[in-house]
Amino acid sequence: MQKGNIGVTTENIFPVIKKFLYSDHEIFLREMVSNAVDATQKIKTLAERGDFSGELGDLTVRISLDTDKGTLTFSDNGIGMTEEEIDKYINQIAFSGVNDFLDKYKDNANAIIGHFGLGFYSSFMVSKKVEIVTKSYKEGSKAVKWSCDGSPEFEITDAEKETRGSDIILYIDDDCKEFLDKYKIQELLNKYCKFMPVPVAFGKKTEWKDGKQVDTAEDNIINSVEPLWTKAPSTLKDEDYKSFYRTLYPMQDEPLFWIHLNVDYPFNLTGILYFPRIHSNLELQRNKIQLYCNQVFVTDQVEGIVPEFLTLLHGVIDSPDIPLNVSRSYLQSDANVKKISTYITKKVADRLNSIFQENRKEYEEKWDSLKIFINYGMLSKDDFYDRAKDFALFKDTDGKYFTYDEYKTLIKDNQTDKDNTLIYLYANNKDEQYSYIEAAKNKGYNVLLMDGQLDIAVVSMLEQKFDKVRFTRVDSDIIDNLIVKEDKKSEVLEATKQEALSAMFKSQLPKMDKTEFYVVAQAMGEGAAPVMITQSEYMRRMKEMANIQAGMSFYGDMPDMFNLVLNADHPLVKEVLAGEEQACAADIVPIQLSMDDTNKRRNDLKKSHEGKKDEEIPTAEKDELNELDKKWDELKTKKEAVLAGYAAQNPVVRQLIDLALLQNGMLKGEALNNFVKRSIELIK
Repeated sequence: MQKGNIGVTTENIFPVIKKFLYSDHEIFLREMVSNAVDATQKIKTLAERGDFSGELGDLTVRISLDTDKGTLTFSDNGIGMTEEEIDKYINQIAFSGVNDFLDKYKDNANAIIGHFGLGFYSSFMVSKKVEIVTKSYKEGSKAVKWSCDGSPEFEITDAEKETRGSDIILYIDDDCKEFLDKYKIQELLNKYCKFMPVPVAFGKKTEWKDGKQVDTAEDNIINSVEPLWTKAPSTLKDEDYKSFYRTLYPMQDEPLFWIHLNVDYPFNLTGILYFPRIHSNLELQRNKIQLYCNQVFVTDQVEGIVPEFLTLLHGVIDSPDIPLNVSRSYLQSDANVKKISTYITKKVADRLNSIFQENRKEYEEKWDSLKIFINYGMLSKDDFYDRAKDFALFKDTDGKYFTYDEYKTLIKDNQTDKDNTLIYLYANNKDEQYSYIEAAKNKGYNVLLMDGQLDIAVVSMLEQKFDKVRFTRVDSDIIDNLIVKEDKKSEVLEATKQEALSAMFKSQLPKMDKTEFYVVAQAMGEGAAPVMITQSEYMRRMKEMANIQAGMSFYGDMPDMFNLVLNADHPLVKEVLAGEEQACAADIVPIQLSMDDTNKRRNDLKKSHEGKKDEEIPTAEKDELNELDKKWDELKTKKEAVLAGYAAQNPVVRQLIDLALLQNGMLKGEALNNFVKRSIELIK
């Protein structure tokens, strides 16, 4: 029998382990099973080299639970340990100091345990006592038992054990009773040990018999020792990849396609990445890629290892060369990690390009789901844009697909404006912008469909990447102004008529929260719609960007600005204007004459003040000018009231407004109800 103290350079490492790693205390199970698997693989290696000539026997690692005793036991038939080896590997922990330990590894507790000799000692995070019963594979070895209650003191005694290997017995602490729950252990084994390279059994499989679940004689093997990523791609079929995906993500739809990673120089990395099928924005979830180290689960937080845009992918990466023993900040600057990230980016780009080249029809069919990944990649990494620009696609409102170069060739002759700028027209909702799209098509223009969650950002990016190109949404202006082929003609209406129309229609617009309208008349031809609503491309895009980009909230807080464009050529607009002139002339003419006189006197005064300093202008003239301003404003308000009164009695005005609002999905509530009633009256 031997007693002694565990050799640590800190006063007591165990409280540190418990305190520091408490939030990740479930990791102990991974470490216990990993140690058992390592011991098993070592005996296999010794046998293959001829250093062990005995029978290997059953190499299954077994986990057993005894709720009555409050124990969790990990058993293996690996190499086992002699008393000397226990003293060397278990009793000696050499740390320079607990403070250094905490400082160095404070950012990555999840990964450091098994990489710093702490694997076994993680058991004390959940145990009040730990025992090791072990027997070495070496001939003539005796079985020994090591025990420790969580203090630096340990005890070694002789033990009874017929076969080689080790049993690690954890006496679970009172505050960790969850680890005596069968289903909890099963859950953690599925999480951490699902693909370990040695069979791992947790109890027996069960079957339903006599109204209850009973154990069978068959081991409950929880892992696959040869997961798909460890196999050569040439030996696998499509169904193999789909089946593995279902294993990883049982509730997900079939993936679009996959990429098998397999490289051994200048680093080791294997894995399979899947492009998931996306049905809605709600399904965009990160942290679906699982990181393994030699088939042992480490984490699903792969930022820094996988390029950010690819964290939307699903799948598995396995690499012993990713530094798990350091902080995340160091991880991001590690040379190997950068190489791995670059390799994955290139591999993904090459795979996408090969699919595009080999089966474009299939690629186009999957584009709507693919483009979120590709757009995100082009926005976040210039080197990916350089690769992706050859297989990234545009989709138009007719459902046709084009590469960037193909589309430029298609539109360059017809959609180049007077300044030699190529105009890309686009819509983000085919139904809501149907009339605008049709107007563009009637002009011979092609309209892109840009309805993805990142398309507004892509539009801005492509304007920077392309030469002399501007993207314009199809409803941002009247069709004749979208692509200006020649200098604009003079105003279609004289100023007083423009003002009259503006006042009439503006007075009847419904009040909308954070929404403002500017009314303008333009000549659009008798066959065009009498009225339409447009929104400035710049302001709308800034507001949309504000929703997805930090630092642009200023634009998001601004009201929505719309143009209510009246077609001065349309009979209904002409009718409204003619009716106003007839009905309001008696009231408007004297007001207008007074406004003209007021304005003339005001302009004369202002002209006389030109070149004079403020103190040189007589006070009386300043006062007169102020009075003239007030009078003019009063007359203007009076005139607008007359026009508003006429407009309120003219059903055509409000009907035209409501039709424009309805076309743009902006007619709601009481205004919509009134529109329906008015429409019925007009039909009668």
